[in-house]
Amino acid sequence: MKALMCREFGDLSVLKMEDVAVPEPGPGQVKIAMRACGVNFADSLVTAGKYQSQPSLPFTPGFEVAGDVIALGEGVTNFSLGDKVMGMAGSGGYAEELVADERQLSLLPETMDYVAAASFAVTYGTSYLAIVHRARLQAGEVLLVHGAAGGVGLTAVEIGKQLGATIIATAGGPDKLKIAQAAGAEHLIDYLTEDIREKVKEYTDGRGADVIYDPIGGDVFEASLRCVNFEGRILVIGFAGGTIQQIPSNHVMVKNVDIIGFNRGPYEEKHPDVTREAYKTLMKWLSEGKIQPFVSKTYPLRDAVAAIESVTNRSSTGKVVVTN
Repeated sequence: MKALMCREFGDLSVLKMEDVAVPEPGPGQVKIAMRACGVNFADSLVTAGKYQSQPSLPFTPGFEVAGDVIALGEGVTNFSLGDKVMGMAGSGGYAEELVADERQLSLLPETMDYVAAASFAVTYGTSYLAIVHRARLQAGEVLLVHGAAGGVGLTAVEIGKQLGATIIATAGGPDKLKIAQAAGAEHLIDYLTEDIREKVKEYTDGRGADVIYDPIGGDVFEASLRCVNFEGRILVIGFAGGTIQQIPSNHVMVKNVDIIGFNRGPYEEKHPDVTREAYKTLMKWLSEGKIQPFVSKTYPLRDAVAAIESVTNRSSTGKVVVTN
């Protein structure tokens, strides 16, 4: 079968499409014919050997998948051959077939296609757990979302809107801001031409944002510190801007600010009940038409590297998905 292989850590140039042996499911695993694989910034980190949970070489990246069950490992009881499934895999998504633990998968809703399913688990799960479980956003508060037209940023806008917050969105350029506005953002900031701090202060009558959702880091985080409200919360989601900031504790102290880290991965093991409740709410919102995955582009499996590049260089909007 065809699979995108990483045999040494490095930039995306180390990834090569190869013919490899077909994997077989072990106990508690299912084998999936991949139909769609969601592209995430973390794909570049795992390729570089810099991700929090790192597979051993050699491996195939890609961990947000949708497809058909084509084989069952020993002891699997939740799925049958032919089931359409969605969910997470530790790795292996950029391949014609992969294996995944059954506990990390769920059946596709009848109203959801493969592409939408492969764009759901990471982005919506990240934003919901961060905003609701960690930051405890309340109705009437101001939520500032950085990178608001990107994969996780756009879902943060949608979720904040459902929770009754006022949404301020930052993005690079008017086209990206229009996407955030369509998702529910009331106020827009073009960080290429406007000062984030000045605009947030203007939109909040000088108070600042109550919760700040930051998947960018670096200079954007520094701007967040200057425009967060008293007793505000800043969510550290990632570092898509390429710089991991050092946090000046004096600023945190003066404003009584909470800096809240969020890493979605451990919740599957440490707090699966929290994850289940999150997805129960998200699927309800989806069925009611209150949220909707926004996929800006799909790529065939042979072009998986180009798909990952479009996310890492921040030229994409919404979600990018690889199909087979």
